[in-house]
Amino acid sequence: MLHRLSPRKVRTLFLSDFHLGMKGCQPERLLDFLRHHEADTIYLVGDVVDGWALRRSWNWPESHNLVIQKLLRKARKGTRIVYIPGNHDEFLREYPSLTFGGIELRLDAIHRTADGRKLLVTHGDQCDAVVRYSPILSLFGSIAYQLVFATGRVINRVRLKAGWPYWSLSVWAKSKVKDRSRFLKAYAEALAAEARRAGADGVVCGHIHLAGMEEIGGISYVNTGDWVENCTAVAEHFDGRLELIRWTERAVALDPVDFRELDDIRAA
Repeated sequence: MLHRLSPRKVRTLFLSDFHLGMKGCQPERLLDFLRHHEADTIYLVGDVVDGWALRRSWNWPESHNLVIQKLLRKARKGTRIVYIPGNHDEFLREYPSLTFGGIELRLDAIHRTADGRKLLVTHGDQCDAVVRYSPILSLFGSIAYQLVFATGRVINRVRLKAGWPYWSLSVWAKSKVKDRSRFLKAYAEALAAEARRAGADGVVCGHIHLAGMEEIGGISYVNTGDWVENCTAVAEHFDGRLELIRWTERAVALDPVDFRELDDIRAA
């Protein structure tokens, strides 16, 4: 049963890496989050649709449709939505100035916060050497990631029934990979350099499925995380303050979806 909360109103929401179309993404948690947050502007920072997964095996259940419907309805009701494609939905990069259903497609964007800072908004895969120089290796990595996540989803069904909190097998596995911290440091520094070249005060990105905020040489590095394993987003409040939100503690039905509880999403 979904718990009812009054919607929070924020100035801006930054979300990325939904990976709709991939088995194991978490549209139920994302829908719950979108129901309980309203914003003047929403940035979708890439990998909203997982074209790689869909090419391997078609997977598009009703819950994935509901995410798209929810976003389109928010756009119709006046929310500005900017969609910046990532490497998994790179087919949309062919249409960098298209608007569909009120949603604007852009290769990247400059967002000005309420307190006057300029933030470069970009998916971030251009700073990932594996994606940029070895797409085949990246594809194999994506397949392995899905296998690990599928296993973790089974574990979390058991944990949910036992009343235990959400736990990510893939996050744990990544933490054990040698040299991961070196990669993350290099990735963040490369994105900070991109922001500096763009004349921005900071950068908002996604791609690596690890949310976080830090200062790097006077540049704000903000990673929105993902909606596959971590269920995170970044909100800008009306004073310009940025907040990292984790939506894994909510008691949301993970599998199967109870659409009687989600009927109001179509109309909300």
